[in-house]
Amino acid sequence: MKILVLNAGSSSQKSCLYDVPEAGFPDTPQEPIWEATIDWGVGTEYGLLTVEANDTKQKSELSIYARAHGLGEMLDTLVQGETKVLEKLSEIAIVGHRVVHGGTEYSDATLITPAVKQAIEDLIPLAPNHNPAHLEEILAVEEVLGDVPQVAVFDTAFHSQMPKSVSAYPIPYRWFEKGVRRYGFHGISHRYCAERAAELLEEPLASLRVITCHLGHGCSLAAVRDGMSVNTTMGFTPLEGLMMGSRSGSIDPAIPMYLMREEGFDFEGVDKMLNKESGLKGVSGESGDMRSILKAMENGSDRAELAFEMYVSRLQSAIASMIPQLGGLDVLAFTAGVGENSADVRAATCAGLDFLGLKLDSRKNAASVKDSDIAAMNSTVRVLIIRAQEDWAIAGECWKLAKVG
Repeated sequence: MKILVLNAGSSSQKSCLYDVPEAGFPDTPQEPIWEATIDWGVGTEYGLLTVEANDTKQKSELSIYARAHGLGEMLDTLVQGETKVLEKLSEIAIVGHRVVHGGTEYSDATLITPAVKQAIEDLIPLAPNHNPAHLEEILAVEEVLGDVPQVAVFDTAFHSQMPKSVSAYPIPYRWFEKGVRRYGFHGISHRYCAERAAELLEEPLASLRVITCHLGHGCSLAAVRDGMSVNTTMGFTPLEGLMMGSRSGSIDPAIPMYLMREEGFDFEGVDKMLNKESGLKGVSGESGDMRSILKAMENGSDRAELAFEMYVSRLQSAIASMIPQLGGLDVLAFTAGVGENSADVRAATCAGLDFLGLKLDSRKNAASVKDSDIAAMNSTVRVLIIRAQEDWAIAGECWKLAKVG
C-alpha cells in the first residue's frame, strides 16, 4: 500500500511516501521510498524544492507566485526523472495530513470530509500560522489526485481527554465554554514516543508512567498515564510552557500589558517578540539553535550559558511538576532534534532528577543512539532516546483507516 504523508507548515511543506504491506503494518518503522520538502522562506520570489529518492537528491526552484501549484510540481517527481518511484500517481492509496489544531471535537485520526474541512477552517483563529496551510494542502491534493481518501491526524488529539482541572484556565469559566482552554500540541510525536518507549521496554504502555520530552525548535512535555496524555506543557497556543528556540514559553502575563502600556508595543510587536525573538535566541543574542548555543558557550559567551541554564531549569521544573499527577515516574523519554542529539541537554536535565533514583549511563548518553535506553543499570527510572517518527505514525493511522474502509 502506497501511503503519502504531507506535513505543511506556515512556510514549508514536508512530504514522504511509504510502501507498506497490505497484510499488516510493520512493528518497526520503515524508511520512506521518497521524500520531498518545499521551503518557501529561502527567497522573496521563489521556493526551494528538494527531493530524495533512489539514492538521488535533486533541488529546483518554484515560483512564489505559483505557490498553489507547488504540490503538483512536487508530486510530479514521484513519476518522473531520477526520483521516479511510481508509474502513475493513482498508485497512491491514501494521503495523510498532520493538522496542528483539531479543537476538542477530534480525539482520533479521521477521514477528511466536508465537515472536517469546515472544522479545520473554523479553527484558523486558534492556529493562524498552520491551519490555513493544512486546508490549502488538502484542497490541492483533491485537485491533483482527485477523490483519493485523505486523513487528518491532529496534533491536539492525543491531549483531548486531559482532565478539565488541567485543560481549564483559572479565568472566568465562560471563556472555557467559548473554547479558551489548554489544547496541547506535538500530540502525534508524544503518542508515538510513548508507544515506542513501551515497545523498547517490552512493557504494556498502560502499565507505565511516562514523561515524553519533545525538544526541537518548539518544545513540549506530555505526562502519559494508562496510555493517555493527562497533562502537557503547551496550552491554548504553542507559546505556553517550556523555553524554546525563539518562543518565550510561559511568562508573567502582565509583561505584554506592560510593554503595550509603557513601551508602545502593539499586538504584532508583542506577538513577534514572544514567538520569534525570545527563548534561546532572545536570551543568548546568538541563535535559537541549541548547537549554536553550545558552541557559543565553549567560546566563553555568558549569555549563551545563561540561556542554556534557563532552558534546563525550566525543563526540570516542568518535568517535576508532572510527577505528582502520574504518581511517580517509570520512563523519561527524549525525542526531536535537541532531545535526540544533545547529550549535554539530557545530562544537565537528568542531573537535577537524581532524587528520583534516576541515573544516566554517561557513555550511552554521549553516544546518542536512537531508540535506546541510556539509563544506568541501577537507575529506578528508564531514560530513553526515541527517534521522532511523526510521519510514520501518520502513515500508521492511514493504514488503519484504509483497512477499516
